[in-house]
Amino acid sequence: MRNPSAPNPARDPRDRFRACLLGGAVGDALGAPVEFQNYDRIVATYGRDGIREMAPAYGRRGAVTDDTQMALFTAEGLLRAHARDCVGQPCHRPRELAAAYQRWLHTQGVSHPLQHGILDGWLVTVPALFARRAPGNTCLTALGQMRTLDEVVATNDSKGCGGVMRVAPVGMYLAAQPASDNLDTAVARAFALGCDAAAVTHGHPAGQLAAGAFAALVLCLLRDQPFERAIDATLTRLQQLPGHEETLAALEAATNLATTEGFTHEALRVLGEGWIAEEALAIGLYCALTAPDFERGIIRAVTHDGDSDSTGLIAGHLLGAIHGPDSLPERWLTALELRQELEQVADDLSQCGQWFPTSGRGALAAALTRYPVA
Repeated sequence: MRNPSAPNPARDPRDRFRACLLGGAVGDALGAPVEFQNYDRIVATYGRDGIREMAPAYGRRGAVTDDTQMALFTAEGLLRAHARDCVGQPCHRPRELAAAYQRWLHTQGVSHPLQHGILDGWLVTVPALFARRAPGNTCLTALGQMRTLDEVVATNDSKGCGGVMRVAPVGMYLAAQPASDNLDTAVARAFALGCDAAAVTHGHPAGQLAAGAFAALVLCLLRDQPFERAIDATLTRLQQLPGHEETLAALEAATNLATTEGFTHEALRVLGEGWIAEEALAIGLYCALTAPDFERGIIRAVTHDGDSDSTGLIAGHLLGAIHGPDSLPERWLTALELRQELEQVADDLSQCGQWFPTSGRGALAAALTRYPVA
């Protein structure tokens, strides 16, 4: 059925964080050229096994989409909130996430009065992040209609995948904090913060709960939990939350198909096309569950009818966290856009627990240059 092993320990704790974030970006970039193609067309163009090499999209090979862009800004919002904690300033994480998404909106060429005074930090100085890569209409509209940074729950009824695809950094961030709580408590925290991140733009419960579930899965894997335990803990928490039925049904379908059928393209079709949140997460989870290795898992996750870049990204985050840095094909990484920025953000997420003054001001001072709090 799949490789049932626990996550592969890395020599350097930063390595698994890098593999997680880079793995998602690799899946995003591999899926970008075929995002709007159906399975038959993908196979006719690239062969029966699907797309195996980085192909041109948006004028270059290895281009990432709005999925990876928004994941980077999710990380930025969390790290800026953490920096505020470190220097003793009040912080509200959903507000910092909303501000970060406004900075992303700025990179997409959309101005908003709320951006006044917050267009600082290092990500808004990265030219490649100003590329417009088919951003989701729900995200653009919700951010454009935002009246205050404290208004962090969208009023729409969308459960598009634009909320779930950006929240792996939530699980990464919480996995880096001192593990003083038990796993169930940590999962509950990841669920809550993942839902908060998605709620900025997506108002439907499934759009938020799928994001919470994804953040929880990433957290568990980076805390060295076996995949089975990560899924069990996530589904247990999901069932305790109102409005969970659609998300639970999708994830149970993914795990049941993985158990009973292994990987088949017919089973993949049963899970949907990935344009909505619970389907995207189910497809990414199913491909990660049935993957013999990182490479084949990503190829499967992008070779289907539907939102190939988002499902590839979700599978990539999970498989990177499981298999570690040596599993990512160097030929894919060589072409990957924003590789240096992704590595820096992954390192910051893995090391932010060392920023507190009691741990030495050197790390904190360096972080504040990237994540200013004034």
